[in-house]
Amino acid sequence: LLGDRGYLSDSIQLDLFQSANIKLETPKRMNQVNYKPQPYVFRKARKRIETLFSQLCDQFLIRRNYAKTFEGFKTRILAKITALTLVQYINKFIFDRPINKIKNQLI
Repeated sequence: LLGDRGYLSDSIQLDLFQSANIKLETPKRMNQVNYKPQPYVFRKARKRIETLFSQLCDQFLIRRNYAKTFEGFKTRILAKITALTLVQYINKFIFDRPINKIKNQLI
C-alpha cells in the first residue's frame, strides 16, 4: 500500500503489518537518510488522486454536508461522486477532452 509522507512512523507501519498484514510504502523526504526519488508512475497517480480530491472539495463541496442521518450522508456523498464520474465519462468518451477538466461547458 502506498502511503502519504505523514505516515513515516515505524510504529504505525509495524502495527499495520502485524494487525492486517499490510506493508505500507511511504516516500522518504529529501532530507532523510536513504532518500530515493519516487518513481514517475507513483508521482503521476498521486497527482491525479490529489487533483480529484481537490475537485470534490472545491467544485462539488463534498465537505459541506448537512445530512441528518447516516443514510442521508451516504446518499449525498454517493451522488457527488457519481456526478463527478459522469462528467469525467462525458469528457473522455463523448467530447474527447481531458477527464479532469470538469469546469468546461458541456455543450
